Amino acid sequence: MNTIIHTDFRFPKQNEKYTGKVRDVYTVDNKFLAMIVTDRISAFDVVLPKGIPYKGQVLNQIASKFLDATSDIVPNWKIASPDPVVTVGHKCEPFPVEMIVRGYLTGSSWRLYKSGAREICGVNIPDGMKEHQRFDKPIITPTTKAEHGAHDEDISRKEIIEKGLISEEDYQLLEKYAVALFERGTEMAAKQGLILVDTKYEFGKKNGVIYLIDEIHTPDSSRYFYADSYEDSFKEGKQQRQLSKEFVREWLMDNGFQGKEGQKIPEMTPEIVKSISERYIELYEKITGETFNRADFTDNIYTRIETNVENMLARLI
Repeated sequence: MNTIIHTDFRFPKQNEKYTGKVRDVYTVDNKFLAMIVTDRISAFDVVLPKGIPYKGQVLNQIASKFLDATSDIVPNWKIASPDPVVTVGHKCEPFPVEMIVRGYLTGSSWRLYKSGAREICGVNIPDGMKEHQRFDKPIITPTTKAEHGAHDEDISRKEIIEKGLISEEDYQLLEKYAVALFERGTEMAAKQGLILVDTKYEFGKKNGVIYLIDEIHTPDSSRYFYADSYEDSFKEGKQQRQLSKEFVREWLMDNGFQGKEGQKIPEMTPEIVKSISERYIELYEKITGETFNRADFTDNIYTRIETNVENMLARLI
């Protein structure tokens, strides 16, 4: 099946191209971004050797839906989504910090807590909590936004302001926006029988205005639990049923790969690739409550993307 692995476009008034693990981002006229969500897939900070059909479309369309559904809370970078795998929007100056909002003690926060930590990113966590337990109210545990190839690091609100990474006035707004976005995401997830467990938000600034940027509430940036089994699993001390790309990490770990030096990525057979693709489509339908319509692959994908983006940009520049 056709997948979008690499892109190398030359759009009118294009300034530069940034290649991330999953996204290729083109800067146009120093004002706009054309973000192409490829079918590349990463885990343990490694890009796997094969693309996953429709993965880019799934992530782009989930993010697009949630950006539209939260634009009354905070302005966001999206102008339009002219192609199933593309969002065109405003170029903003990103803040060097990601806002991680956690509603539950799970994942890395649980690992820290289990090791004895009772403070995470300057937030005090009470004794006696259990894995996957809900916090009285969501907490914010920021991380630095690492340069390409480096790891994000936990940081406290106090350190962010003292180091001058973000002004106190702006940081207060970011916290306010992050909490409101998480509340909206929680409400939308509940309608689908899901619990939004934790997620990350990225913000930037343009002309003095704060914008929400990048993806939002996708299975690559968020963790969801199934609401109907949460209480029983928690009481019995069982692992929660999760809706995230955790299943990809589990497959890799089951086959001896955790991104460590000397480890070999297991073979991605056509069956494995197809199963991962189907899981992403399942994630889309569960999170959005909508049927996933596969984009047409009969024509040349790259010609389709180029035409759609150029038509959009012609209206902007």
